Amino acid sequence: MAGVCSVQGMVFVETPSVEKRINILREEINRHNYLYYVLDNPSVSDNEYDLLMRELRDLEASHPVFTTPYSPTQRVGGEPASHFPTIIHRQPMLSLANSFNYPEMVLWYERLCRSLEVKELSLVCELKIDGVAVSINYQDGLLAFAATRGNGQQGEEVTGNVRTIRSVPLTLNSRANILEVRGEVFFPKKAFNQLNVER
Repeated sequence: MAGVCSVQGMVFVETPSVEKRINILREEINRHNYLYYVLDNPSVSDNEYDLLMRELRDLEASHPVFTTPYSPTQRVGGEPASHFPTIIHRQPMLSLANSFNYPEMVLWYERLCRSLEVKELSLVCELKIDGVAVSINYQDGLLAFAATRGNGQQGEEVTGNVRTIRSVPLTLNSRANILEVRGEVFFPKKAFNQLNVER
């Protein structure tokens, strides 16, 4: 936060140093992470959180001397809850980056085309759905286990919960030795309202 001081009737606004601002952002984001991932009680909207995280990422990118492995930008999600068994992900389960406007989307699209060495791509877009990122693992065509993203390296084992989702097959036609599917689990409002009516 900026401070205000006055000298002989003139008012000056003190701006915090870059390092101080980075530390303030880290503290605030860590608090929001705890409220969201541990207490399941978020205090800001997703957009407000994303803007704080973006500011921190931008400051760390332009001042790498202040980047540490303990910054919230260096990990994904929260620590697994203690009442669920832990699953270690075979590959890190990373988060998706955000785009806040059309020009940013165009820049992302152009980077993607360059990296794939193509002139253009067809895209399928959908509204952002906020749910729980889940990894569903099959072995020899059978549902073996499912886990939340957690902190990106390890998550909570939620196989029993995922088995209740009718759109998730318990068996596959493929007999691939190991197959992992990652996606977002969410409860549509229509189904939520229907559940309330039934109860």
